[in-house]
Amino acid sequence: MGKPYSVLVVDDHPLLRRGICQLITSDSDFLLFGETGTGLEALTAVADDEPDIILLDLNMKGMSGLDTLNAMRQEGVTARIVILTVSDAKQDVVRLLRAGADGYLLKDTEPDLLLEQLKKAMLGHRVISNEVEAYLYELKNATDDNTWIENLTPRELQILQELAEGKSNRMISEDLHISEGTVKVHVKNLLRKANAKSRTEMAVRYLNQ
Repeated sequence: MGKPYSVLVVDDHPLLRRGICQLITSDSDFLLFGETGTGLEALTAVADDEPDIILLDLNMKGMSGLDTLNAMRQEGVTARIVILTVSDAKQDVVRLLRAGADGYLLKDTEPDLLLEQLKKAMLGHRVISNEVEAYLYELKNATDDNTWIENLTPRELQILQELAEGKSNRMISEDLHISEGTVKVHVKNLLRKANAKSRTEMAVRYLNQ
């Protein structure tokens, strides 16, 4: 593996947040981008520079995980956002994945499995705890129209193929010899054309066409 994946931890329980941060830094494949206790702080943290992964708590005081996720996707944040929560309620799982989460993991996940799942998320997989995986069928019929792929420019198609391989903006910029900012603009355009909320959703639809 090349550079470690950077992770932002967003959780309003200081003790739990500390534990998650320690777990992240214990694995050389990851690098701690930062930690925040509120959704608002998280939005500020990613305003200028994005991590590879945002690990987001669902039930936070003030701005909830869903509000934070919606705000981030509206701001054009293209990082992979994985929900880490105690809630195994079907409505939460479906709502968060529809809103553009790239994963939904429960807080009682074994530490090693959590790290494994985050690596999978970076490879473009949607990661879901086994206990709530059954709710995924609710999402299946959401959108299967792939005509958008035919209307992409050659460069957009190239970037979509790279996304489908699970590459980060940084890796794509190195592969295609363009700036990371340019990659981000292309990713935003792709999300708009695909009417998708996350790069993972877009990659899954591209690979399933």
